[in-house]
Amino acid sequence: MLPPLDSPWQLAHLTVPNRVLLAPLAGIGNWCVRLQAKRYGAGMVVSEMVSSFAVHYGNEKTCGEMLRLHPDERATGADGLAGIVSLQLFGQDPEVMRSAAAHARATTDVDVIDLNMGCPVPKVAKTGAGAAMLKDPDTAVAVARAAGEGSGLPVTVKLRSGLVPGDTTSGYELAHRLVEEAGVAAIAFHPRSAKVHHKGVPDYDLAARLVESLPAPVILTGGLHDAEAVRRAYEHTGAAAVMLARGALGNPWLFSEVLGRDATAPTAEEILAELDWMMDRTVEHLGPVRAGRLLRKFYPWYLDRLGGPKSLQSVLQQTDDVEAARAVLASLRPAAAA
Repeated sequence: MLPPLDSPWQLAHLTVPNRVLLAPLAGIGNWCVRLQAKRYGAGMVVSEMVSSFAVHYGNEKTCGEMLRLHPDERATGADGLAGIVSLQLFGQDPEVMRSAAAHARATTDVDVIDLNMGCPVPKVAKTGAGAAMLKDPDTAVAVARAAGEGSGLPVTVKLRSGLVPGDTTSGYELAHRLVEEAGVAAIAFHPRSAKVHHKGVPDYDLAARLVESLPAPVILTGGLHDAEAVRRAYEHTGAAAVMLARGALGNPWLFSEVLGRDATAPTAEEILAELDWMMDRTVEHLGPVRAGRLLRKFYPWYLDRLGGPKSLQSVLQQTDDVEAARAVLASLRPAAAA
């Protein structure tokens, strides 16, 4: 009998309040998105992917914005347990990773260092980082060991099952080496190959075999788009926890539903209110103009839930700042109120 998803679990010395986590979302998972997930129940949140080289060399934007945490991300919940915040780093150089992890420990309140060894994007993989680490397991182990030594924090690693379809050994074998040789505290496993990105059906049988054989927790990610899919995959694999990624974009209510707290679909007013909240927080983070540019990624997620006209999507993509976007969205409010 598996523990319920709303029950706590151990990640090294940390007690994570529940088993439903926010996955790292490249270019998206800033503190605003993480805090939103926390508000709806996520027991642990992971940052967007951050370059270890940018941290090592003191890049101003990286160190000033991408390492920024909001104090409420770690706020103690009604269960008396603090939320857990993880910083995801990527890079293929062990000494640079050691430096970046040490800087993160010294300048932030993160609890965990997560390493991306699963990103399939060519500009990352061609440097030898991300999913390319599957081809160089010795370096992957050295990078993970350096992250732990540099930070003194628990290290987790996000892995794909392999580089190409049919490769069911690369990620599986590397996961074991990372735990046994580098002391990695947990593996976040996406049982699809890097080649297919987010297409195809995840190999949950492979994930179940990893759970059975690995002497560390396995966090399942991939294909978890709705509450029923999450529950089926959790039960099938026996994973310690699940990570919500693309399924939670514009849908933070998914955390509440998976945790069994509230399965009621949000009303149009609630969806617009949540988008307002996100717009306010993003302005706080980046200012109105830069926030407006970033939020162009976000508007479709919320408008799809509202069933707004496609023409409105196009207009929102042309807005220069947040106030211009608010003026466009105003047309939806009478319909929402009705």
